[in-house]
Amino acid sequence: MSALPETMTAIEISSPGGPEVLVPVVRPVPKPGRGEVVIKVAAAGVNRPDVFQRQGHYAPPPGASDLPGLEVAGTVAAVGLGAQHMNVGDRVCALVAGGGYAEYCAAPAPQCLPIPAGLSFEEAAAIPETFFTVWTNLIDRAHFAAGKTVLIHGGTSGIGTTAIQLVKALGGRAFATAGSTEKAYACERLGAERGINYRIEDFIQVTKERTQGKGVDIIIDMVGGDYVQRNMQAAAVDGVIVNIAFLHGARVELDLNLIMRKRLTLTGSTLRPRSVEEKGVIARALRQRAWPLIEAGTVKPVLFRTFPLAQAADAHRLMESSEHIGKIVLVA
Repeated sequence: MSALPETMTAIEISSPGGPEVLVPVVRPVPKPGRGEVVIKVAAAGVNRPDVFQRQGHYAPPPGASDLPGLEVAGTVAAVGLGAQHMNVGDRVCALVAGGGYAEYCAAPAPQCLPIPAGLSFEEAAAIPETFFTVWTNLIDRAHFAAGKTVLIHGGTSGIGTTAIQLVKALGGRAFATAGSTEKAYACERLGAERGINYRIEDFIQVTKERTQGKGVDIIIDMVGGDYVQRNMQAAAVDGVIVNIAFLHGARVELDLNLIMRKRLTLTGSTLRPRSVEEKGVIARALRQRAWPLIEAGTVKPVLFRTFPLAQAADAHRLMESSEHIGKIVLVA
């Protein structure tokens, strides 16, 4: 294990609240536990769960850092026992359960992946949270296969831009909703067969027309609330609806008759509380099947804007404005 500095700059949530509660502080540099590495962070992704944590609605799992930040990219600075296959100086990106908004971050070795050839640290920091989330929900839960149709809500989010590209690259047909005509066109440029401006168009009608009345095989939904029943109407027989968030609320009223008649599957998952072993399985699948697509340029992270680490509050303001298309990244 190489020598680490004693202290670092990190971004702390001083109290639950608005973006202004994100403040730079001096913290001890983490030490690698068994099976962990410490990464000298070059860049860290900003994600909607970071906003929820800042607001006091999404506590870190037991044992995780209280600092926000679920994905980082940088170089390995120290290697703990049990992580001997990792080396100091390795260029990696990693999924973490917290602690990414800092100059150094501890990460379980199974959740670290080599930075795909040709990508910058900033681009690599935009990968883990979105690719892990999309892969486990699209492939593992929804059983996506080539030829299937997929409706993706929030098409210009980090999740959405990733899902659109992966669906197309793996031989499916993607449709995506977004909050403006400009954003709907952005979805189409990424590979969606049709971007749908949900403010002026009905995604049920559009997807039914595009699938000759059949409906879509898979729906990836981060909205919840009133979208759940509408998703069931848009879904095909034997369709799968996967909820990954609930911006419109978690409690809904369902028509069970529609579920039974269409033989629908309603499922969902969260990533952050899952075990290192489970996340390691996802990482290995990404390395085998998604990394070649990234290195070939077939799929790529969509980077909207970067901010210095000290300006994390401004990054959160941008995220809450929903003006971005793709990922927002902090540069350490």
